[in-house]
Amino acid sequence: MASRLEEDLSCPVCREIFKDPVILSCCHSFCKDCLQSSWKEKEDRECPVCRKPHPRDTPPPNFALKNLCESFLQERGQRPSEDLCSLHSEKLKLFCLSHQEPVCHICKDSEKHRWHRFRPIDEVAGNHKKKLLETLEPLKRKLKVCEGAKVKFDQTAQHIQVQARHTERQIKEQFKKLHQFLEEEEEARLSALREEEEQKSQRMKEQMEALSREIAALSDTVRDTEEQLRAGDVSFLKNYKAAVERVQQRPLLEDPQLPSGALIEQAKHLGNLSFNIWNKMKDLVSYSPVVLDPNTAGPELILSEDLTSVRQGWRQKVPENPERTLDSVLGSEGFDSGTHSWDVEVRYNQNWSLGVISGSVQKERFTKSRLFKIQFSNGKYRAVSSSHPDSDLSVKNRPQRIRVNLDWDKGQLSFSDPDTNTHIHTFTDIHIYSKSSWWSILSLFGSKEKLFPYINTSEYQSLKILPVKVSVRQSKKK
Repeated sequence: MASRLEEDLSCPVCREIFKDPVILSCCHSFCKDCLQSSWKEKEDRECPVCRKPHPRDTPPPNFALKNLCESFLQERGQRPSEDLCSLHSEKLKLFCLSHQEPVCHICKDSEKHRWHRFRPIDEVAGNHKKKLLETLEPLKRKLKVCEGAKVKFDQTAQHIQVQARHTERQIKEQFKKLHQFLEEEEEARLSALREEEEQKSQRMKEQMEALSREIAALSDTVRDTEEQLRAGDVSFLKNYKAAVERVQQRPLLEDPQLPSGALIEQAKHLGNLSFNIWNKMKDLVSYSPVVLDPNTAGPELILSEDLTSVRQGWRQKVPENPERTLDSVLGSEGFDSGTHSWDVEVRYNQNWSLGVISGSVQKERFTKSRLFKIQFSNGKYRAVSSSHPDSDLSVKNRPQRIRVNLDWDKGQLSFSDPDTNTHIHTFTDIHIYSKSSWWSILSLFGSKEKLFPYINTSEYQSLKILPVKVSVRQSKKK
């Protein structure tokens, strides 16, 4: 491989060290013969590198570059070969074991290497290459592992982007539904306000028109009567009887009063507005006691958009992250105290497993010793765990739903049919391991490990975590 200096001293045309270099006006240099050859078949003289036109005069020689090239060639010719001894210019055929360096046959007999041991250089080189190759093998294996890990990391990075965009889209869809609900609720309440305003404004208008008519009639009577009072005595007495009758015919009704309820009922529209909207919103939203974690789902499991149901599907390209299991999916939240319950709709699914599993389980150490479940397969129900012998379960009517109830503090896990209120199976004292697990002194419960909901299926029919009813309770302040 040519050095950087050698590249700088090479002609761009022949790629050899410059011979009689000449320089063009564009400051590019070439061998004199190389430049003449490139111009021989061309009418226009131009630089072979930058294509800048050059005058018809002869390019001047580049003496500085010529001197550099001659010095470089002279130095390269005098440089000793790596295979020759720097002291005696003899071939290095031996290897001094004491000094661990190649030597020639003259060096061997010198005082410096007296009483030293020597081996043929090709023999020592072969042994050293073998040792170095053996030392290199772990690095090569490590490199292969790292390259494989990099591929997985790249896939994971891409999957993160896909997850982020997918999650962003779902968040926007959820908020779009909420925004639509709030907009519709806002329009309904504004419409009710406008309707009340119109009704009460119309009622007030009618009452004002009636009052105006009453005022006009009273004004006419008062004006006519006052004119009679200003008339002469004879005229007054002639018309007195008619004037009295006219005044008496105008009854003195009760004074006009502003009717009750004439104003807008602001309290009805504004009172506890946000609470009432929130209370009404509970019909729009749902709450699932268990949310499935897609990062734990096996490659062949498909989760619903809201992460509450799972079914078998085509194998997906997903990262082999430590949380991922082989063929199941776990709940996103684990429990290490208290009582927890969730219902799973199984319906037409012919192959499923439900239970809880220790949070420390990962794919490479997935064992039954940390898993407690009941399963349905080939029309039979079984209870499976390592702390209790596997056993067949007697279930008369096939349940449509399975209720899983975990009492962490009591160490109990029970299963039942909520539709018929029928008990199916209960694991008790599940914190006690079997004798085969003598290596584990700490109990599953006593070790304070979180227990995660566990679901497994090999059917295309979905298993669904059923939502619980959301209620809003109003309590009186004491």
